[in-house]
Amino acid sequence: MADSEPGNLQELRVVESELNERWPETKIEPTLDRIRALTDLLAEPQRGYPVLHVGGTNGKSSTARMIDALLSRIGLRVGRYSSPHLQLVTERISIDGAPISPAGYVEAYRDIAPYVSIVDSNSEVPMSKFEVLTGMAFAAFAEAPVEAAVLEVGLGGGWDATNVADAQVAVLCPISLDHAEYLGNDIAGIAEEKAGIIKEGSVVVLASQTSEAQEPILRRVAEVDATVARAGHEFGVLERSVAVGGQMLRLQGLGGVYEDVFLPVHGEHQAHNAALALASVEAFFGAGSERQLDVEQVRDAFAEAITPGRLERVRSAPTVLVDAAHNPHGARALADAVSSEFSFRRLIGVVGVMADKDARGILAELEPVVEELVVTRNSAPRAMEPDDLAALAEELFGRDRVHTEPRLDDAVASAISLAEHTTDPSESISGAGIVITGSVVTAGEARALFGKEPT
Repeated sequence: MADSEPGNLQELRVVESELNERWPETKIEPTLDRIRALTDLLAEPQRGYPVLHVGGTNGKSSTARMIDALLSRIGLRVGRYSSPHLQLVTERISIDGAPISPAGYVEAYRDIAPYVSIVDSNSEVPMSKFEVLTGMAFAAFAEAPVEAAVLEVGLGGGWDATNVADAQVAVLCPISLDHAEYLGNDIAGIAEEKAGIIKEGSVVVLASQTSEAQEPILRRVAEVDATVARAGHEFGVLERSVAVGGQMLRLQGLGGVYEDVFLPVHGEHQAHNAALALASVEAFFGAGSERQLDVEQVRDAFAEAITPGRLERVRSAPTVLVDAAHNPHGARALADAVSSEFSFRRLIGVVGVMADKDARGILAELEPVVEELVVTRNSAPRAMEPDDLAALAEELFGRDRVHTEPRLDDAVASAISLAEHTTDPSESISGAGIVITGSVVTAGEARALFGKEPT
């Protein structure tokens, strides 16, 4: 039976229904006890392969995908665990650069379900959905088997379920405020928690950080006798120019300079993610001043890198971009990229955010580059109501620039109509653009509206 057949998708829905009875990823109890109990019962599958652990606030998914592409192009079989997914939950467990099949996902769940029940019976709090998914990924990677696993932190760091793995390379993307209800509003405290993925004797590959975030990270490095490579010091972006369909880069790696690297993704922040990914893979292989990765393999890997839902073009005339920015830091990177790399005469924004996010901060970052705004909601129960979002938007944009559509598909149709309409006969539709953003869920549902497959 093919994995695309209805039977497999129905089984997947049954499994998801079972998993959704557990605590969601938005409800946590900071402990590794339950996931440790599960991995003990499973004979510690996470120790059967070397691990690269990717933490931080923004850029984790893109960086993890680039690391995956590099390791795969060099010749390793790679497993990648990421969250949240854009469209289909199978995206979270990737092997050989592709999401696990629906049948494979169901099998992974059924294989560990008896052990999950044992953990549940011995705990006051049953395992959360994220903890079970993490166990599924560890087991699936061991079963494959993979030669390296790239693990993206779900939330925080030290007490995230992925942290029962001991990574030889810890990658820390830029750290900013997010998930304040769990992590607080203190950048230093957030950084200290995220630095918990740094293990004894590991190599830490560190993106540019504020001094407030960097201090506790370097303190953790010293405590566990790790080695650190820092963006702007041991590696970084030397040159960057906008190119058709992306950008051309000259990267300083740990092992030397990599010239003429094409990255088919927009935004200066993605160039820095690429440098971070490159240094992480160099650290994994022990590259340094005496040894460089094969430059052609590096070029090929980056040229084929896919970052769905990150300034992704899903339509032309008018151009429609989808971006998963869900906090002010991400929205700022999106606004900077749109301003510097696209020549839109008019940009229409479609925004749907979660009620527990900093919606005002997101809107404030978008306001300078968006001419008109359509506020809406995605299908998630946590989504902010459009009228509440509109009230915030009107304070920043003014009432005349804000439109409200309760459904995402209607919001997209409205934005296209706004983009196509002009009172200036000298303006053409090619000068208008639309960006759909505000949440990973919004980005995923927008991709589906435009016929994009999960990847």
